[in-house]
Amino acid sequence: MASGEAAAAPLLEKKSVYREGCPGCAVERRKTLNPGAPYKEFLHIWIIILVSCLPISSLFPFLYFMIRDLHIAKTVEDIGFYAGFVGASYMFGRALTSTAWGMVADRIGRKPVIMLGIFSVLLFSALFGLSGHYWMAISTRFLLGSLNGVIGPIRAYAIEVCRPEHHAIALSLVSTAWAIGLIVGPTIGGYLAQPTEKYPKLFPVGSLFGRFPYFLPCLCISIFCFPVLISCIWLPETLHNHNTDEKEDEASESLTAIFSGSEEIVEHNITSTRKNNVLKNWPLVSSIILFCIVSFDDMAYSEIFSLWAESDRKYGGLSFSSEDVGQVLAVTGVSILVYQTFLFPRIIRVLGPVNTSRVAISLSMVLLFTFAPITHLSRPWSSIAVNIASILKNNFLITIVTSSFILQNNSVTQDQRATANGLATTLMSFCKTFAPAGAGIVFSWAQKRQHVLFFPGDQMLFFLLAIVELVGLVWTFKPFLVVPDQFSSY
Repeated sequence: MASGEAAAAPLLEKKSVYREGCPGCAVERRKTLNPGAPYKEFLHIWIIILVSCLPISSLFPFLYFMIRDLHIAKTVEDIGFYAGFVGASYMFGRALTSTAWGMVADRIGRKPVIMLGIFSVLLFSALFGLSGHYWMAISTRFLLGSLNGVIGPIRAYAIEVCRPEHHAIALSLVSTAWAIGLIVGPTIGGYLAQPTEKYPKLFPVGSLFGRFPYFLPCLCISIFCFPVLISCIWLPETLHNHNTDEKEDEASESLTAIFSGSEEIVEHNITSTRKNNVLKNWPLVSSIILFCIVSFDDMAYSEIFSLWAESDRKYGGLSFSSEDVGQVLAVTGVSILVYQTFLFPRIIRVLGPVNTSRVAISLSMVLLFTFAPITHLSRPWSSIAVNIASILKNNFLITIVTSSFILQNNSVTQDQRATANGLATTLMSFCKTFAPAGAGIVFSWAQKRQHVLFFPGDQMLFFLLAIVELVGLVWTFKPFLVVPDQFSSY
């Protein structure tokens, strides 16, 4: 330990060149003086990501019923088809603008982009709940995705607000908040949608919530966003407002990494990367492609899971209510928090991000083939089985996502980090644009083929998801995935 600290000392001294009035330098000075993890900033980041992710999947538990009530689908089997395009509209909007928001964040700072993104969630989430026509539902979701550019800049911010030895836990918190947001959102949607039917004493049929049965969960998300938006006034900016000279560049490119409980100083000179376009950085691009494959699988699974669980048993579903689905996702959210906080950092130290991803993908593929038989179980066994399967599936997913975050953010320098994360969000959003639309179409098709011999009904859904994950598993091997130098020993 002593030798590791001695080796680190000169490294830190090289970095102690600060400019007065530069917010980025102020953050660097604080990190030098306070070597511990910045838990206050981590908590703030965690809450920001949570609120920005809540509306992404909050609609899934009630989307089936919302499309039905909008009277756009001619038959019950067509509901999944129209639901897919509503789910895709958010991701399509985000895909068009995420790289641009990352470039803006690298130019003017992380803080303005983060605040605008939270404001867009506050506004358009409420407007989506007031949708009385199919076109309004799609357009509000599209605008919400277009203006919510939080994800790329906040991932860069999480890296910049802490010292290198805390990067793993910072990115773990990012993916935990993201995953829990994608779980808590559907929980809110499941419990609070159609309140006049579930809580008639509190919400009379003739009230606003009777006229707009899906407004309450969207309104609650908007209310939650308001104090978070106000708190961002005190969010410290991390972007430097000056151009560093070459000596400062060379000092700031030295990355300190800690793995396996021991300290190892890793000199990772990426000065040349700074001069190149991020698209020529194959370690970055290859890790983004892995992230996109997993994100496609995640979005398709999220859409299929809710539609499958709520569809009638005669169509191969579970006949769950939106409240039942919300309860399953709430339990899953708690499990993710526990797993990411206590287990994931230990696993990543032992296996490294690449091997961890391979193990998680392999186990997830096996798990997918257990979903279809659950439909043959009676209550309460079907509920127990679904909860266990959902916990495992979502924790496998978040393991792969966090590992890809670690690879991405260690492949670029600070002045490219928000752009790189914005590029990752753009490509991921394109994948998630096609995922719900494709999943909805396949779901409708699968419900019409209940009696065929080859993977009948819902079995075909989970088989196709397993094929996508197989592609992701293959991508984790050479020559497809190239890892940064500090992870080459794993």
